[in-house]
Parts: sequence; C-alpha cells; structure tokens
Amino acid sequence: MSYNVNRNVMDAFYRYKMPKIMAKVEGKGNGIKTVVVNMSDVAKALGRPPTYPCKYFGCELGAQTQFDTKNDRYIVNGSHDAAKLQDLLDGFIKRFVLCPKCENPETVLFPNEKKGIIKQSCKACGHQGMLDMKHKLTTFILKNHPDTKPNTPGTALTKRKDHSKKTENGQKDSLRPHSPRADKSDASDNDMNGDTEDVDDEDWSLDVSEEAMKARQKILTAGVKSLTITNDIEKTQSERLEVFFEYCKTKIDEGELKPGAKVSIYKDIAGEAERLDIKENKAVMVLVELLLDENIIKQIPQYRILLMLFTHGNPKSQKYFIGAVEKLIELNKDTLLSKVPIIFKAMYDHDVIEEEVLLDWGKKVSKKYVSKETAAEIHAKAQPFLKWLQEAEVEETTEEEEEDGNVEFDVRAKSESLKEQEAKKAVDNQPVVAEAPKTAEPGEEEEDDESDLDIDNL
Repeated sequence: MSYNVNRNVMDAFYRYKMPKIMAKVEGKGNGIKTVVVNMSDVAKALGRPPTYPCKYFGCELGAQTQFDTKNDRYIVNGSHDAAKLQDLLDGFIKRFVLCPKCENPETVLFPNEKKGIIKQSCKACGHQGMLDMKHKLTTFILKNHPDTKPNTPGTALTKRKDHSKKTENGQKDSLRPHSPRADKSDASDNDMNGDTEDVDDEDWSLDVSEEAMKARQKILTAGVKSLTITNDIEKTQSERLEVFFEYCKTKIDEGELKPGAKVSIYKDIAGEAERLDIKENKAVMVLVELLLDENIIKQIPQYRILLMLFTHGNPKSQKYFIGAVEKLIELNKDTLLSKVPIIFKAMYDHDVIEEEVLLDWGKKVSKKYVSKETAAEIHAKAQPFLKWLQEAEVEETTEEEEEDGNVEFDVRAKSESLKEQEAKKAVDNQPVVAEAPKTAEPGEEEEDDESDLDIDNL
C-alpha cells in the first residue's frame, strides 16, 4: 500500500508516492524498541537519507534512535505503532521535503555547517530558501550531509589515463593476469589490431596547491567521517561520553572553548552531545569536569549560556549537574565546602538549576556521586540557602493569594473625632470603649515596619 507524499493532496493520480510505514515492536520492559522495517524505501521515495526521518521520530517522541545502515535497521526506542509514526512523518515531509512555494517534493538540501544554515532548492519551480533552524533535526543534518554515505570511502581527485607504455619489443608491460590494474580489453584490442605505436606514459600528475590539497583532504575523508559518526551512535553510553570528552578537550586545547566564546561554538558542542544522544543525560557532567574548578562561583556566570543549553527545561540534566558539582566539592573540600551556599545560589541566580530541582535535592542525602559523609556535609552547608529558598517561595505564594483575594470593607465605617465621641457619650451616657482607628490624612503615607530581605547578602 502506498500514500501520496503530500497526504493533503487527495488526487489519485498524484505522481509522488511513498510506501506505508511498517513498524515492528521488539523486546520488552526497558529494552522495548520499535524497528521501522521499510525506512530505506520510505526515505528513498522522499529523496532523503533514512537516518533523517528516523532521527526526526526520536526528536518528536523524545526517544533515542539507533542506525545500523549495514543491516538496514532503523530503531526508535519505546513502543510506537505505525499509524503514529506515519502521522509524524507528515510533519517531517512538511518541514524538510516539500517546497514552501509550490509544495513539490523535488527539493534538495544544502547544509552549511560552518554558517550553521541549511539551504533548500526546488527543482520544480526553482525556489531557493533556507530551512527553519529551530527544530533539533537541523543540528543532525548539519553534521550528516545528505550527500555523504556511511561506509563509503572518499573519491580521488585524480584519474589515471587509459594508456600504457610499450616495451622495446612491441609488447605491453607485464601485469599479473588478475591484477586490478590490468586492462584486458585494451590488451585484446592491441593484439587484434597489431598496434605497436608508442603512446605517452601514464599521467599521474597532481595539483599540489594548498587549495587543491585541502579540497582533496575533505573529499577523501568524507566517507571515513560518515562511518565514524555511524559507529559513535552504536557505542555504549560510557564510550559516547568518552568521545564527547575528547571532542570538548580538543576545543579547549585549540582555544575555542573558553569564557566569552562565540555562541556558535557552544551550539556546536550541544549539537555534538545531541548527535551522541547524551545531551539530556550525563553530557553536562563532562562539562563540569573540564570547565569548572575551585573558581566555580565565577565560572558559572562565564559559562552560563553553554550550561543552559544542556540544563534549561531538563530536570534530569540538572540533577546530573548537581551531582557533578558535589563531586567537584569533594575533590576541593578545603576550599569549596564552606562556600556551598554561595555555589548553589550562583546556580539558582543564573538559571542553570531550577528551584523545584534544588528543593527536591535538599529532601534526601544521596551517596550516588560522593560518599555519604561528604553528601551529608554538603547538605548541612546548603541548609541556609535551602531555607531561604523555601521562605521565598512561601512569601511569593502569600503575595499571590493576597493579590487574587477580594478585600471586604464597610463603607459606613468612618473614623470619629474625639469631640464626636464625647458628644455621643453625653447622649448615650455610655463610656467610649475604644478609639476608632485613625486614617491617614491626605498626602500622608503609612509607615511600613517590615524590612525587605536582601537575597544578595546570603
């Protein structure tokens, strides 16, 4: 069974067709996964590598993906039915396949990793434009160009001329019969025609200019780079974390990863973590190990943008970050233990860790990252900050309730002067029990005895 590539088109004679997605659920429990059986066929109909729609499924479902191009297996973790994946595929087609002008699927993508953009060209109407780079898949596309094929070596820039030198006796230079360089067709032709005319030597000349060498190096290593990317995804999480560590270490050694670096460098690092499927897990712990030390209080605001690319809106990554900071405090106990409240306040003030995660962390002493004794000491030192955080939350809640509530009052209740009270006493012959509250005269302001809490003096 097949569908129209653009399923909004109901024309039965629509020329662009694609096969229906076939999904197979394997495993059980935590190991359950969905294999898209005909991912290659579907991707071929769309003119895109099969890794693109598969990775798109993972982005939309929040699941990890696996690619085994050699055995043609494309896997999305979790249990997902074919109908759900088919609906998600419509979103992929709209974003990354159809031309925004004529809605024709005859488009080609041109990723520019250096500029961080992806251009799209339509063969049908000639429209050219740029893709919306907000979707997570764009990072994957920039790292995996559509024209590179995994497991395929690069192509050479030089070509050997189909000539060979004659020997003095009029015979060809001897080559082993089964040698790949032996041109049997030419040998048979020469034998039949009796051609003994000398020809030029083989031309193995090579352009050795700097530009040619760079171009040659890029093309020759394209296949190897694609193969490396594929193999990285198939590694265990520990191995992928090691790959990420070496990647960041290289950036540091080259002077690219430093305080005040370009945002594009930070995005490249986040993109590499996403490619390795560790961005939402322990990748942030690698950053703590490489970038933070005894000067963590100053370094958190310096690397705020990079850290937020990993922790913002991700409680799981935030917990890993706190765990890594605990380990850092343990390694520098003499220097950092006394500064625990300031460290945690810096994480909170610069939006690296959210309030809910910090309060949840404070409820339980865990020995997951450090010894139980050290964890207890860190929690004890953090209590002033946690107490302030809880009180601030209560005050904020109270203020919100007061703003939302309606204040009831009696319009007939007015303050009475002393003379009015005495006159009333003479008439009613009753003692004045209490003086009515005095209202503020116009222009006067009521004094506020409550002092504001300065959070910066914590």
